[in-house]
Amino acid sequence: MKQIHRFTFILLIFVACISCSKGKDGSNEKEYIFFLHNKFLEENPESTFSKEYNVKVEYNEILESFRKDGFIVFSEKRQPQTIVIDYAKKVVLQIDSLILSGIKPEQITVIGTSKGGYIAQFVSTYAQNPELNFVFIGCFQKSDIEEIREINFCGNILTIYDKSDYYGVSAIDRKETSKLKVSRFKEIELNTGLRHGFLYVASDKWLKPCKMWAKRNYELAE
Repeated sequence: MKQIHRFTFILLIFVACISCSKGKDGSNEKEYIFFLHNKFLEENPESTFSKEYNVKVEYNEILESFRKDGFIVFSEKRQPQTIVIDYAKKVVLQIDSLILSGIKPEQITVIGTSKGGYIAQFVSTYAQNPELNFVFIGCFQKSDIEEIREINFCGNILTIYDKSDYYGVSAIDRKETSKLKVSRFKEIELNTGLRHGFLYVASDKWLKPCKMWAKRNYELAE
């Protein structure tokens, strides 16, 4: 028998307990975040200092920031050389489990940074649910249109990129070429000067819009 992945096992336990937290009318209005981290964290211990970008990876601080604002967060430190497509399909199954338990798709947001952002893009492609929310951070290049043709955005899409980053370009071309329904699409360009390291740190410059999007504040109004 294959060993149940720790992340999946925790989610199964949580889904089994969701009914306990529902109101008398059976509703559950909490917001749920799947946070998918970058490749650097796959290959290094938590809180490792990046000499390339002169910043520390603040993975736990990022998760705590979401939890502090009341979100239910699912995340794990992935194994090195995780296969993007396989992991994306696993996340889709986990999302389907939440929806089957009574959680509305619009209460679920998938947030991915760098490699985690590419995983999130494939989650959007495979889930094919226009009501799910997605935030793709520092994970698009113009060449992706030709080199990763199988990605199709679907859902409420927010992209965040930094002008100083080599992934710091608009993903509007992907939105325009996607064959699935993009219910909403918005982009934010930052200019932190941290290059790709901007997504390593628990900065409100990108965390705040993520939270607003997850709370369905699609206009990102203060």
